[in-house]
Amino acid sequence: SAASIQVQIRPHYGEISVGASKFFICEVVGEVKIIDWFDPSGEKILPNRQDFSVSRTEDTSTLVIYKANMDNAGIYTCVAKDGEKEAQATVKVTIYQKITFQNAPSPQEFNEGDEADIVCDIISSPPPTIVWKYKGFTIQFSKDVRFRMLDNGHLQIRGIKKTDEGVYNCEARVAARGEIDYKKITVIVNVFPSVRARQAEVNATANVGASTVLACDADGFPDPVITWAHNGAVLESGDKYSLNEDGSELMIKDVKKVDEGEYTCTAKNKAGEKAQEVSLNVFVPPEITYLNNQTASEFQEHVTLTCEASGDPTPTISWSFANRIFTEGEQSMDRNIVVRSHARVSSLSLKDVQFTYAGQYLCTASNSIGQDQQALYLEVRYAPKILGVVTTYTWEGNPANVSCEVEAHPRASVLWFRDGLQLPNANTSNVKLHSSPGLSFLEVTPDFQSDFGSYNCTATNEMGTESKEFLLIQAEVPSVPDIKKVEPFSSTAMIHFKEPASVDGVPVLRYRLEWRIPGGDWTSREFRAEEDSTTFTIAGLKPETTYEVKMSAINGKGGGESSAATTFKTEPLREPRTPKLEARFHNRGNSFKVNWIKQDDGGSPIKHYLVRYRAIQGSVWKPEIRVPSSSDYVLLSGLDWNTDYEVLVVAENQQGKSLAGVLFFRTAAEPTSGPGSHPRSGKPPATPTGRYILLWALFCLFWCFVFIFLADCSSCCLQRCCSSLLPVAALRRTVGRRFCKKDESKEPIVEVRTEGGAASPAGGPTEPNETTPLTEAEFPFHPAHLDSFCYNFTNRPPSADVTLLPSAAANSVAENVSAA
Repeated sequence: SAASIQVQIRPHYGEISVGASKFFICEVVGEVKIIDWFDPSGEKILPNRQDFSVSRTEDTSTLVIYKANMDNAGIYTCVAKDGEKEAQATVKVTIYQKITFQNAPSPQEFNEGDEADIVCDIISSPPPTIVWKYKGFTIQFSKDVRFRMLDNGHLQIRGIKKTDEGVYNCEARVAARGEIDYKKITVIVNVFPSVRARQAEVNATANVGASTVLACDADGFPDPVITWAHNGAVLESGDKYSLNEDGSELMIKDVKKVDEGEYTCTAKNKAGEKAQEVSLNVFVPPEITYLNNQTASEFQEHVTLTCEASGDPTPTISWSFANRIFTEGEQSMDRNIVVRSHARVSSLSLKDVQFTYAGQYLCTASNSIGQDQQALYLEVRYAPKILGVVTTYTWEGNPANVSCEVEAHPRASVLWFRDGLQLPNANTSNVKLHSSPGLSFLEVTPDFQSDFGSYNCTATNEMGTESKEFLLIQAEVPSVPDIKKVEPFSSTAMIHFKEPASVDGVPVLRYRLEWRIPGGDWTSREFRAEEDSTTFTIAGLKPETTYEVKMSAINGKGGGESSAATTFKTEPLREPRTPKLEARFHNRGNSFKVNWIKQDDGGSPIKHYLVRYRAIQGSVWKPEIRVPSSSDYVLLSGLDWNTDYEVLVVAENQQGKSLAGVLFFRTAAEPTSGPGSHPRSGKPPATPTGRYILLWALFCLFWCFVFIFLADCSSCCLQRCCSSLLPVAALRRTVGRRFCKKDESKEPIVEVRTEGGAASPAGGPTEPNETTPLTEAEFPFHPAHLDSFCYNFTNRPPSADVTLLPSAAANSVAENVSAA
């Protein structure tokens, strides 16, 4: 009857490491009522014991051994019963000790030169084989006798050095199980401190409230703690002393002579300590003890300035005034300035005093340890002296300031006179008086010729009086400018001129140019005068036509006479002049914006610009780009990094093509992309919100074009002529043209933009001149987001002025935008 029940235990063998847990499933085939587990001692295992757990399902029972220990090893039996029917199965459970690091502290510290015992205690069953590694290599004990592995597995280093410091691997292996584990142990080698004084002898200054610093530097590991002592007493931060953060600098405050002596700097760490002495010598700095201000009158016989000073060593005394230094002896050929010194006293004697002697004199006392400097003031009283420009230009109705600058001490009073009458007065309503210290001026607004002439300024103080005549002169309009040369082109002419020879102190504000066909009406234009600008350009001329040109200058008073007319003839209709090119980086280092400055159009409106470019190393020119005449630049994107490029730009009108404007530039080195950056640009990827907004804008833009097209072509559609063609010329004029390639292509992206964002009117582009603004209209979307859209619009010859796409291409555009 027992054969009718079958019992099987999974797994059939159990190996558990100490501290680990494991379960066994007893599976029974046949109907049974009881399934029991028995431990190795034959004792039935009850459910929910602390170290065991037994759970039963319909035909299985699970035994769990929690946190196994060595006592749990043995044979476990599963017994199934149903009345007299019984069957059983057994499983052998083996318990082993995994590799365990019982005592392997990190870090472990030693002093340099010690016999170091690096502790690494390991238990396992069976006992492990221990291997020591340093810097990734197994330590070869036979090659360095300083290294030895002890019987307990510790690593011994005799006479350990600082170079032995680092991370050691204590590695344990149990070959029977193929088990391996390791422990990283950081070894720190403490180094005996060394100490050295930055200066063995320090000089300090006493009795000036100054501080001095004694410093010593210490080495060792760990960083030593530095302390200072003087006369056997340890010094601490307080009112007299101050220590910096690491103690290497001792500041002695308010140094006195009693602070002189020996100071001991001691460095101490775990390995030991060392001391160094620093000597402090205290000296007394110079101090000026007597210095008095002096007062003198101009041309007085003489005045003596005296300075006394103390100090140790005895100081030397010098004098200075403005940028001049006076030393012992006679300072001038006329013997008017003499310096005499004796012991701690010095005198500066000034004879025949002049008003220019007034001011601040510095007395400087110096010795080997410092100097003291103080100022005294020599006050010189003198009669007024009138300075300033005597001539002022103006004209009727234009206010002018006639200035009288006065130097005097004491301060002078200033009066203005004309024809013996003081100004202002009741008869001079056009004269106002303004005064400030040292300056007085008349504001005169001439109404008549009689207002011009001489004005008298008289200054008076207690030392005397000074008068001076100032002239107010009527200014004239500018003289005639001289046209030196006319450089004609087909529709423009460049006028080179020489500025007027005389402007009577009144600057030229503008120049007026006038030109005409002989016998016709004059056309005029005014140009603002600019410094160093002697060239102006007139535009809108007819080709192969004779013109006369003259010019005049205008200042605040008015316009001067015109120069004699100069005749010139414009060139016949011809091809445009060579465009002038310039380039600069655009956004990224591999995108360049190439601008052209429009030159003379040859008398015929420019039809378009032709652009070609190539990488110089490659020598293969990219396909020619045709740019509308209203454009003034082209944007080249997606260029090769760190590459030299050549660009040619040709202007074309009805007469032909200009010579090519040539430009060379070099792209930047490719930047390193950081984490999360775009692989080419190095910029952070667009956020999902930004992409959704862009795609929605693209979708709306496309359907706007479709709506415009349907409205314009409704009659055509009724005749079924729109079923095959879709005009895109308006699209290209609105958003510009972009020549796009798929991502796998290495061709760069080219953008062409026009002034104002639209094509020029049918009348052709406006004639460029020196004031024509160069504007930029931004492309509606970033180029990187239009690839799929542009591909279908521009995968065609780029030279086509008006391109019609078949309806299939139009559908492809719609599909691409919808998919985006």
